[in-house]
Amino acid sequence: MQILSKQTDDELVQAYSQGDNKAFDTLLQRHQSRLFSYIMQIVKNRDFADDIFQETFVKAIMTIRQGKYTETGKFSSWLTRIAHNLIIDFYRQGKAQNTVSTDDDTVDLLNRKDLCDSTIEDFIISDDISDDVRRLVKSLPDSQREVLEMRFYRNMSFKEIADLTNVSINTALGRMRYAILNMRRIAKEKNIVLSV
Repeated sequence: MQILSKQTDDELVQAYSQGDNKAFDTLLQRHQSRLFSYIMQIVKNRDFADDIFQETFVKAIMTIRQGKYTETGKFSSWLTRIAHNLIIDFYRQGKAQNTVSTDDDTVDLLNRKDLCDSTIEDFIISDDISDDVRRLVKSLPDSQREVLEMRFYRNMSFKEIADLTNVSINTALGRMRYAILNMRRIAKEKNIVLSV
């Protein structure tokens, strides 16, 4: 069998689609630095860049697993296109949430929460949300909770998580995705609001 690191991207995608998770790990290692730099250059925020980077590979995984990836000869361009579309979505969501017309005299632009000092109510609400998040995290299956805690509370990379838990990077990414989906589902079922 040919060594994975010597295979082309398309060969690795083919191997991954046939069940070889190590092939995807090789793809991730091959493209992660350049892709993350591209995302970071545009969004200029590490947390947002991490989220977009993770979502890019989750989308790539899902597309390949569903057999929807078509060989274009340039896997890296395909990944960049996914990331680019996610960045556009990110900015659309942000602009939609933060757009206020200066012609609208019913809105006092200076009466904004982010310009005010925090009140005791803000601290209580923040503590309540933190408690709710802790309960949601505790309700996750062990493997998902472990990855989520390592990623968010210990600020570990997916490579570090994969090495420490003896799984592939692909598996670590998948566990994180399912942890987030499960937390959203449980919050919805229990009518837990996780924002102010």
